[in-house]
Amino acid sequence: MVKILLVEDNEMNRDMLSRRLVRKKFEVVIAVDGVEGVEMSISEAPNIIIMDMSLPELDGWEATRKIKANPQTKSIPVIAMTAHAMTGDREKCLQAGCDDYDTKPVELSRLLDKIKNLISKNQANET
Repeated sequence: MVKILLVEDNEMNRDMLSRRLVRKKFEVVIAVDGVEGVEMSISEAPNIIIMDMSLPELDGWEATRKIKANPQTKSIPVIAMTAHAMTGDREKCLQAGCDDYDTKPVELSRLLDKIKNLISKNQANET
């Protein structure tokens, strides 16, 4: 079963997205801020991370940089999730080390496609 680390501080967004992902047969573990997200990227060894960019303690950009700088977690794909859909936001997320980018509100079918693509790409790289 694919394990997703969902890093999201907004309780409503967290609950809604995690329930929808669980219904699609993913295992979901949750972090509520960037610090916890970085810690859980190590302790939970997820297959993929969905990272909100606007987080307390440590924002999603810095949390992603820390995850990608750690040899233990650098190969975990990260999807940036943000309400920011301004020009340059996608590039800013990719520069921080995110592997893909999606906007809120979440369109589940689009997000599922991104998850599947990154998981298969990551598995292909590991073989």
